[in-house]
Amino acid sequence: MASASSRTVVFVTGNAKKLEEVVQILGDRFPCKLVAKKIDLLEFQGEPDEISIYKCREAARQVSSSTVCIFLFFGGHPVPYVKWFLEKLKPEGLYKLLAGFEDKSAYALCTFAFSTGNPEDPVQLFKGKTLGRIVEPRGPRDFGWDPCFQPDSFDQTYAEMPKEMKNSISHRYQALKKMADHFIQQNATEKK
Repeated sequence: MASASSRTVVFVTGNAKKLEEVVQILGDRFPCKLVAKKIDLLEFQGEPDEISIYKCREAARQVSSSTVCIFLFFGGHPVPYVKWFLEKLKPEGLYKLLAGFEDKSAYALCTFAFSTGNPEDPVQLFKGKTLGRIVEPRGPRDFGWDPCFQPDSFDQTYAEMPKEMKNSISHRYQALKKMADHFIQQNATEKK
């Protein structure tokens, strides 16, 4: 088995902003080389873990390689659905849909799913979750639902926060930290 530090892992995303954020969060501590690849995967219904495992296996099958897939869930719903939703309604529309509801609490869940590329190996999941609420959109409108998600204990939306702040508290950061820690530990074990 190749050591983790010499391993190239396919990172499945077609979103340059997500990739930029992931690279910024991981910094130099991630012991693998990430190579981005856009793959159009079918959208599946189910629970977040089921969706993540199924889609990661399919992505690994298509690229025939070790694969990391990112899956974002917003209040338990896969973000691809939110993406199409936001294309039509914009962040203002998402907020307006909740106008009749007193409780506007939400959570952002990010799951990074890793497959070794071997269909016999289990898919590993690394999850991060940020509690917050849906607010009237504030800040730049260039990154999905960030303008209308305000994390608990903060008075800014994700969109209003400096990148460094968001990248140190977000659901994506939490999931990436778990994934990076796993690979760092695996790399240290392989070197012994």
